[in-house]
Amino acid sequence: MSASALKGFSALRHRNFAFYLSARLLGTIAVQMQNVAVGWQVYALTVDALDLGFIGLAQFAPFFLLVLVAGQVADQFNRRMIIIACYGVELSCALILLVFTLGGFQSLWPVFASLALFGSARAFRMPTSQAILMNLVPLQHFGNAVAISSSTFHVAVIVGPTVGGILYLFGPATVYGTAAGLFLLAMLLMTLTHVEQAPTPKETPNWNTLLEGLRFVGSRPVVLGAISLDLFAVLFGGATALLPAYASDILQVGPQGLGLLRTAPGAGAALISIVLAFQPMTRRVGYWMFGGVALFGVATIVFGLSQSFWVSLVALFVLGASDMISVYVRHLLVQMETPDAIRGRVSAVNAVFIGASNELGEFESGLTAAWFGLVPAVVLGGVATLLVTATWMWRFSALRRMDRFPGSD
Repeated sequence: MSASALKGFSALRHRNFAFYLSARLLGTIAVQMQNVAVGWQVYALTVDALDLGFIGLAQFAPFFLLVLVAGQVADQFNRRMIIIACYGVELSCALILLVFTLGGFQSLWPVFASLALFGSARAFRMPTSQAILMNLVPLQHFGNAVAISSSTFHVAVIVGPTVGGILYLFGPATVYGTAAGLFLLAMLLMTLTHVEQAPTPKETPNWNTLLEGLRFVGSRPVVLGAISLDLFAVLFGGATALLPAYASDILQVGPQGLGLLRTAPGAGAALISIVLAFQPMTRRVGYWMFGGVALFGVATIVFGLSQSFWVSLVALFVLGASDMISVYVRHLLVQMETPDAIRGRVSAVNAVFIGASNELGEFESGLTAAWFGLVPAVVLGGVATLLVTATWMWRFSALRRMDRFPGSD
C-alpha cells in the first residue's frame, strides 16, 4: 500500500479507536434503520406531516433539558462507561418499539415515549462521543480520525436506511429487532475499548460549573460563529424530516424508495469525508465552511422543487456532501480549541446546537409543511439557509477570514 494510502488510514492503527469506530458504526446503522421504520409507520398511521415533526420534537425536548448536565458528566466520569450505558438505553428503546408493534398499537404515545427515552440517552452519548475522540488518538492523527469517523458515520447513514427499507418489507418488528441486536453488539465493542482519559479534579456540580462550556464558547467568536451557523442553516433547511411524506405523496415511491432517499445525503457526505481523510483541509477553511452551507441551501431548494425521484436523489446527495464540509470544519475547530478538562461541557454546547438543528429542525419542517404545504416549506427553508449564510459571513468576519485551524502550524 502506498504511503499516501497509509496516511489516509493512520488513525486506524490505534486499536482503541478501531473498536470505538466499530461500535459507532453498528449503533448508527441501528439508529438509521429505526428512523426509517418509525417515520414510515407513523405516517402510514396518521397521514399527517405534523406527526413527522413531533418525532423530532419528542427526541429534542429531553435532549435539550439534559445535554448540559451530560457534558459535565462526561468531564467527571469515565467516558467509555457513559457510552456503554447510552447504548444500553437505546437497546431498551428498540425493544419497547418492538413490543408495542407486536401488540398492534394504534396510538402514537408509545412511539413518542420511546423516542423521548432515546433522546435522553442521546443527550449523554453525543457530547461524550465528541469528547472521547481526542482520548483515542494522538493529536497529530486527530484530523484523520475525524475524517474517518465522519466517513464511517455516513457509511452507516447509507447502509442503515437501505437495510431498514428492505427489512420493512417483513414488517416494522423485524427492523426493531435487528436494531436491538446491533445496539447490543455496539455495547460489547465498547467494553473492549480502553480510553486514555486524563484524571480531572472532582468538582461539586453547580450552575457555575454547568455553564462553563457556554462561557467558553461565548468567549471564542470563531467557535460561536461556526456552531451557530450550523444551527440556523440546518434548522431552516431540514428537508430530510419530510422524506416520508415526499416519498409517499410527491415522488410516489414506497419504503424502499424512502430508504434510498435517506441514503443519498449520507452517500454524498461519505464521499467528501473519504476525500478529506486523504486530502485534509488546510487552507481557507472559513470560506470552505460558508461555501458548504450555501450549497446546502441551494440543494434544499432543488429538492423541494423536484418531482423526479432521480433529481431528488442527486439533490440530496449534494446536500449531504456540502453539509459534511461544514461538519468537518466545525468539529476540528471546536475540539482543537478546547482544553480536555472542559471538553465534555463544550461538546455538550456543540451538541445542543446540532441537536436543535436536527430534531428541532424536524419539528420546524413538519410545522411549516402543515401550514404551507410540503413544497413551499422545503423551498422556504432553503432560501432561509442562504439568508443565514450571508448574514453570518457579515457578522462573523473572523470566521470568514480564517485560513488555518488552531495549532495546525
